[in-house]
Amino acid sequence: MRAIRVFFFVVLAVVLVLVAAANREFVTISLLPEALAPFAGGQWSLTMPGFVALFLAMVFGVLVGLVWEWLRESGLRAESGRRAQHLADLEREVGHLRQTHAAPRDEVLAILDDAARKPANPAALPAQGTTLPAPR
Repeated sequence: MRAIRVFFFVVLAVVLVLVAAANREFVTISLLPEALAPFAGGQWSLTMPGFVALFLAMVFGVLVGLVWEWLRESGLRAESGRRAQHLADLEREVGHLRQTHAAPRDEVLAILDDAARKPANPAALPAQGTTLPAPR
């Protein structure tokens, strides 16, 4: 996968260098039509190599796309946050219910639960490290 990524970036770099070499002529980019420029005051145009104008246009397009998608997905992010909070509340409630319902209800049940968890005769347990079956 890394080789494919490196190959892609190498091809992209070669293409960008070729585009830059083919578009070295200077171009003038006007931000306002010539009829409106006197009313805005000043010169609203830039002169730069063609490849710089092309690359700036691509960067501007990517940035506009990122902002557009971020704004479009804001509802999805908000819904995800609400669902995560709801899930945390439900997990907290389930944990509380497990503690409440797992607790013994009276002393006799507590004694029986403790007896079921502990072996009655520790000597009846097989010695550690042996593989023989338990005595009958």
